[in-house]
Amino acid sequence: MLRCIGCGAPLQSDNPRAPGYVPEHNLFRDDVVCKRCFRLKNYNEVQDVGMDSDDFLNLLNGLADKPGIVVNVVDIFDFEGSFINAVKRIVGNKKIILAANKIDLLPKQINKRRVKEWLRRSARKYGLDAESVVLLSARKKQGIEDLIEAINKIRNKEDVYVVGTTNVGKSTLINRLIEQSVGEKDVVTTSRFPGTTLDMIDIPLDENSYMYDTPGIIQEHQMTNFVTAKELKTIIPTNEIKQRVYQLNEGQTLFFGGLARIDYVKGGRRSLVCYFSNQLNIHRTKTIKADDLWKNRIGDLLKPPHNAADFDFTKVKRVRLETGKEKRDVMISGLGFITIEAGAKVILHVPKSVDVVLRKSIM
Repeated sequence: MLRCIGCGAPLQSDNPRAPGYVPEHNLFRDDVVCKRCFRLKNYNEVQDVGMDSDDFLNLLNGLADKPGIVVNVVDIFDFEGSFINAVKRIVGNKKIILAANKIDLLPKQINKRRVKEWLRRSARKYGLDAESVVLLSARKKQGIEDLIEAINKIRNKEDVYVVGTTNVGKSTLINRLIEQSVGEKDVVTTSRFPGTTLDMIDIPLDENSYMYDTPGIIQEHQMTNFVTAKELKTIIPTNEIKQRVYQLNEGQTLFFGGLARIDYVKGGRRSLVCYFSNQLNIHRTKTIKADDLWKNRIGDLLKPPHNAADFDFTKVKRVRLETGKEKRDVMISGLGFITIEAGAKVILHVPKSVDVVLRKSIM
């Protein structure tokens, strides 16, 4: 088996998002490095490589016993979808900084203090008591100094481990931290950890300690697993989300591309406020017509997916929800969320493995 001489991953030319990818025409050259190592070596640029849960756990096996702190990067637009439930068990009693990336996607008028409180409360619900919560945008270079300050305040000259799921912007953040704290090229090295063919990337912090970047873990319950790389650009927002407000009567439905839908069942005429990628098409129809429309127009009027054959209607679940006595967000993991006032009944239709979460509204 051919392996990358940089990180040891088995070389392959089938999946650009998987470890060890190299274009086919380079596959059998001497001293081949994968695309990730090539970008790292020549451009000082760390690229995320997805790992499934077992790979991730193997990689971090023993981490709980090593001294250091953890920076857990989450996607603020998809907090529940990007939160690693096992993170506390993996890292042991280490102090954890919760770095909430992509703050630039939320409306500028949002109350950031309330968002921080919501993040801290939500993390605690999952068993994580964060030492510090930092709001940032790696892409816009916002909050990087705040994160560095939080790291330096907590780490006490210990190593720093950066963990996160795929698509949270972790690699962009790592690159920003390199740029901000080191400010020069060719300082990133690789460090072999036992139990895996992939290396962690280490970045010197001082003479005795390092920041380690770990490969992103793939979350099976996110909608991002049901689209192609091209369609990913449609469903993952890159600019400030423009809220889209739909006045719905009982018995009406909203489609989010052809990937999911929400049926409004009860609660009188009301507004549903949608927060999804600005590129994602939202279509309204009568619920009585929704089943036929979905099956006949998926890949056409309702896309993504662009290929109807990519969607399996036999593996769709129905999730019944009630907003109760206060305003709630209905979050579709890896896609977006809908804010609904109190006293509504809805039904979500999503692929079976995709999580749907009813939470206290952050807006």
